[in-house]
Amino acid sequence: MSMSIHRRRRTPESSARLITASGTKAPIVVATKGVTPRDMKEGSRLVPDPHAWQSIANARIYVGNIRDGLTQVDAAGASTYDTNAKTYLIKLDALEKEVKAAIAKIPVGRRKIITNHEAFGYFGDAYGMEFIAPEGLSTDSEPSASDVAKIITQIRTQKIPAVFLENVTDPRLMQRIAEESGAKIGGKLYSDALSEPSGPAGNYIALMRNNAREFEKVLIS
Repeated sequence: MSMSIHRRRRTPESSARLITASGTKAPIVVATKGVTPRDMKEGSRLVPDPHAWQSIANARIYVGNIRDGLTQVDAAGASTYDTNAKTYLIKLDALEKEVKAAIAKIPVGRRKIITNHEAFGYFGDAYGMEFIAPEGLSTDSEPSASDVAKIITQIRTQKIPAVFLENVTDPRLMQRIAEESGAKIGGKLYSDALSEPSGPAGNYIALMRNNAREFEKVLIS
């Protein structure tokens, strides 16, 4: 049995080129079929946001599409695919209740953070959080003193209670941001890559649980 499953990339054209280059003759299943897309900023323009799995409701759509795609090419295994999908959907239902409960503990006015990730738009839309990009911060290098000053000013101006900045690796800079802004420093978030299997985000459910707990931990006053 051979089949290719992919999530939507930035453009349908890039997906088509990738599939053509692979030389595959397998049926193509678009895991995000049925997802309502949103846009994200990329430089000065808006592009389709590919991080749809950051909403658990969208993850359910992925499961259904994958189940249907596997059944299409392997009808004999349909009952197995259906059973496995139902089992996983139950786990996703429990996960969504857990995530919503974690966010509900956070006062509404504190449900916003600065992060250099651009992957949490679907999460914010689904669970009522605001993710704000740091002003003047390059993702390619350690920030300068002036960069840090801009972040501190941004935190104070927008009254942001927490920051998650993975590209700021110097603990002295993070300490300065915390001391001068009053914001809490968050731990590691996982957006579009898992940790090692034994780590805090070894699978999708663990990834979503880890992020929700990190938000809860630093944003509860």
